[in-house]
Amino acid sequence: MTKTSNAMWGGRFAAGPDAIMEAINASIGFDKRLAAQDIAGSRAHAAMLAATGIVSDSDAEAMREGLLTVLSEIEEGRFEFSTALEDIHMNVEARLKEVIGEPAGRLHTGRSRNDQVATDFKLWVRDQLDAAEAGLVALIQALLAQAETGADWVMPGFTHLQTAQPVTWGHHMMAYVEMFGRDLSRVRDARARMNECPLGAAALAGTSFPIDREMTAQALGFDRPAANSLDAVSDRDFALEFLSAASICAMHLSRFAEELVIWSSAQFRFVVLSDRFSTGSSIMPQKKNPDAAELIRAKVGRIFGANVGLMTVMKGLPLAYSKDMQEDKEQVFDAADNLMLALAAMEGMVRDMAPQREALEGAAGAGFSTATDLADWLVRVLGMPFREAHHVTGALVAKAEAKGCDLPELSLAEMQEVHGEITQAVYDVLGVHNSVASRMSYGGTAPAQVRAQIARWKEVLA
Repeated sequence: MTKTSNAMWGGRFAAGPDAIMEAINASIGFDKRLAAQDIAGSRAHAAMLAATGIVSDSDAEAMREGLLTVLSEIEEGRFEFSTALEDIHMNVEARLKEVIGEPAGRLHTGRSRNDQVATDFKLWVRDQLDAAEAGLVALIQALLAQAETGADWVMPGFTHLQTAQPVTWGHHMMAYVEMFGRDLSRVRDARARMNECPLGAAALAGTSFPIDREMTAQALGFDRPAANSLDAVSDRDFALEFLSAASICAMHLSRFAEELVIWSSAQFRFVVLSDRFSTGSSIMPQKKNPDAAELIRAKVGRIFGANVGLMTVMKGLPLAYSKDMQEDKEQVFDAADNLMLALAAMEGMVRDMAPQREALEGAAGAGFSTATDLADWLVRVLGMPFREAHHVTGALVAKAEAKGCDLPELSLAEMQEVHGEITQAVYDVLGVHNSVASRMSYGGTAPAQVRAQIARWKEVLA
């Protein structure tokens, strides 16, 4: 490919941009990632130009075949990108002219780089939404497998990172299924809303050529053409929605990563992470560090930053296109790369991790985790107002704490010192297994409820 000066501005300027202007103006260093989408859009545009009689069938065929040649050169690493040609659009068009000659000059009829880049970027973001959907489905399936294995395994549930009430391992896994399920819904919703084609909006006002925008929209897999040419070239909501959904998803990934860091520590030993997602220490041979989880936790900053960055770029732009919008891509590219990597890493960790049933159960009864069950029993069996039951239970917890034991280890006589009507039946609710089994309200931690939610989600995914 021969490097040429960019003469697309015609006779308006007496001299070309100097090196600084060329450097700040060029986007080929990053927008070359849009090559496949750019060529797909141009091939659809060429076919439409022929179908509407704007160009000849032979010219359109030459363009379409030539574009495939250019694409193969790019995919095989044989394409020489030129900064002087600014962006992916002009690089492709210049090479197409070298390949097929004069017909290449007709490709840009009825369109502008403004609608071209909006179309390319939408196609790319749509691909990322599809990839995010696949990654989320795989992660949810991994969580469902963990939940099914431990649907009746007891573990401590926490508030403020303090032991609160016993729950099941399956219930905890299903909490993340719900979180990532909402992420999946957001991804699908964003994809449906963004699926309108900007191609044919031209620079900002549409075109006088008799183009068929329905044809190009259909060829590129869009539901319909964008309805307003001004909006079509200036809209980046689709990228912002992707970044917003990615930010919430990354936050969920980070919360789970934080739990895995805690759970895999020597102080908790709730899970063992596989060697595939852990590293060692250069000087401490006993260490097994949850580095994949920690890196997932750190990815949030980059993804949040991309969201804020693009929002800031767009916030003050009048209609329609401004060169500021060239700064819309790098941060989206980076956020997408890191989100897909984090999703894949989390799925791998979840599939490989080994929950430690004995450690989970041992911790489930600690910290007076069945105190609420005791209070509920006082209300249900003795007819005590809940506030009084709360007070009685607090006194029993204080007695157990002073004795250095847990609630089930208090004798009946010791309990009756606090409230004389307590009977032997109270011990039926103090065990952690009894506690979780009793939580049969919809969405509760009882194993039967957990299994029902697993079945529901399997049906949803199917």
